[in-house]
Amino acid sequence: MRLISLFLLLLVCVGCKKKATTLTMDDTTLSHGLLVLNEGLFNLNNASLSWVNLTSGQVSDDFFIQKTGRKLGDTGNDLQRYGGKIYVLVNVSSTIEVLDAYSGESIKQLVMQENGKAKQPRNLAFYKGKMFVSCFDGYVDVIDTATLTVEKRIKVGSNPENMVVANERLYVSNSGGLIPTLDSTLSVIDCQSLVEIEKVVVGKNPGKLIAQNDTTLYVHVRGNYSSIPAELKRLGLGMVTKQETISVAISGMEKMEDRLIIYNQSSVVLFDMLSKSVLSNSFIPVNTCVTLYRIQYVEQLQQFFVFDANNYTNKGYLHRFSKDGTFIQKYHVGLNPNSLIYYE
Repeated sequence: MRLISLFLLLLVCVGCKKKATTLTMDDTTLSHGLLVLNEGLFNLNNASLSWVNLTSGQVSDDFFIQKTGRKLGDTGNDLQRYGGKIYVLVNVSSTIEVLDAYSGESIKQLVMQENGKAKQPRNLAFYKGKMFVSCFDGYVDVIDTATLTVEKRIKVGSNPENMVVANERLYVSNSGGLIPTLDSTLSVIDCQSLVEIEKVVVGKNPGKLIAQNDTTLYVHVRGNYSSIPAELKRLGLGMVTKQETISVAISGMEKMEDRLIIYNQSSVVLFDMLSKSVLSNSFIPVNTCVTLYRIQYVEQLQQFFVFDANNYTNKGYLHRFSKDGTFIQKYHVGLNPNSLIYYE
C-alpha cells in the first residue's frame, strides 16, 4: 500500500542478521498459509514475498525467487487475488507480476509504461473481469483479466492511489503526490461505460477508501502531515453526496465486517459503522509493535493481522489477533510487510 517517508532514503538498510528459514518447494504449497507482500525500501530493489506456513509456523522470505528465479523488484505496493490469479503490484519498478493462484508460478509480467515512461502503478481494484490500476501519471488503467491486456486508460486526478467499487461505480482517491501539490478530490468512474462522471472534493490528500453496503463511503483524508491534520470523512452515496467528519485520530483504517479498525501509532480504535459510534478507544495494545504500518482483516479466519514495519530498516513482523482482539501469534517476515493473502 504507500511510499516510505523521504527521510528513510538517508538511512542504511541494516536488515536483520538472522536469516529466514529456507523452505523446499514442497513445503511452500499454497494451502493453509499466508502469502505476504513485503514492500522493501525505496530504490533498493528488495521487495519480496514471504510464505507463512500456518501449520508449522515456518516462514520463507524467498517465495518469489523460488517460483520465478528472479527478484520481485522495487517497492511492492499491492497484493490481491482475483479468480485463479495473484496480482503483485510493484510501484517503482512499474510492473505487475501475475502468478498462478494455486501454484504461485509466474504467468506474465505486465510492464506498466506509456510511451517509454513509467506509469508508477499504485493500487488495484476488480469488477466483473476487469482489473483497475491506479497510476501516478494521472490515469486508471483498465486491464482485462483473461487476456491481461490494457483495454482503456481513464484520465482522473493527480497521483491517484486507493480505489473501491461501490454501487457499480469506481471511486478513486486523487492524492496529488508530494507536498505541496496535493489534490483534494475523488474521481467517480462508471464501471459500465468506463468514463469519469464526477469529481468530489473531500479534502487534502485523500487516501484509503472503504465502502459500506453501497450506500456509504469512508475516506481517510491525510492532510499535509503538519498544518492540515488527517481526518476521517463519511460520504453518503446517492443523488446528492453528503459529507461529515468523524472526530478520531487516524493514520490508517481497515474494514472488519460492519466495523472499522482505525489506528495510529498510539491507539487502535474500534468503530461501529451501523451505530456510527466508537466501541473501544483501545481495542488492542500498540506497545507490542515497534512501527504499526497497517492492519488487515481476513474474513475467512475471522482474524486480523497487524503489520509491524520494525523501524522500516529491519525485517518486520505479523501480529495475529482474533476478531475480539486477543493476541494469537507473531511471525517474522520480510522488510516492511504491507498486505497478505490467506490460503485455507
